[in-house]
Amino acid sequence: MLKVVIAGGFGVGKTTAVGAVSEITPLSTEEYLTEASADVDSLEGVEAKQTTTVAFDFGRLSLPEPVPLELFLFGTPGQDRFGDLWYDLSRGAVGAVVLVDTRRLASSFTAVSFFEDIRLPFVVAVNHFDGAHRYHPEQVRTALQLHVSVPVVTCDARNPRHVAGVLLTLVGHAVNAQAEPARLPSATLQDA
Repeated sequence: MLKVVIAGGFGVGKTTAVGAVSEITPLSTEEYLTEASADVDSLEGVEAKQTTTVAFDFGRLSLPEPVPLELFLFGTPGQDRFGDLWYDLSRGAVGAVVLVDTRRLASSFTAVSFFEDIRLPFVVAVNHFDGAHRYHPEQVRTALQLHVSVPVVTCDARNPRHVAGVLLTLVGHAVNAQAEPARLPSATLQDA
């Protein structure tokens, strides 16, 4: 069993991705947007959005190959004000998926920085929204200033096969990251 976090900015498709692959009815904490959040939740680029995650989404996916895996999926809320919850959801996770909407790429920097800071392996999944310009993954890597070791893939968060592929990429990346020796500063006699 592996815990996976699905994160990203407001309205990038996290709830949709969890729902697309979950073999159980996903637990969702979606609530309607209200006038009270109008000053803090910009709907620019997602004007039709009517709900938002206020705690987390939860789903489960069993993968029989290449090795039997059971993934517990935790989708984070996208607004920066829920950042403290991201720490709780990330505790014990094998890695994270940062879901990205290229129409609003700036909303992705918080999630990328968060996982870099806590040193949790992550992949970036570019969610292809209908009508959005398609960028090559390397263009997205450059725009987000990602290290070459961070996988960047494309997906449609509504498509179960796409989301499962992203999750397999993450698991492979996390396993490889764990296999690398820790990069600790070398000690010298002066440090003693």
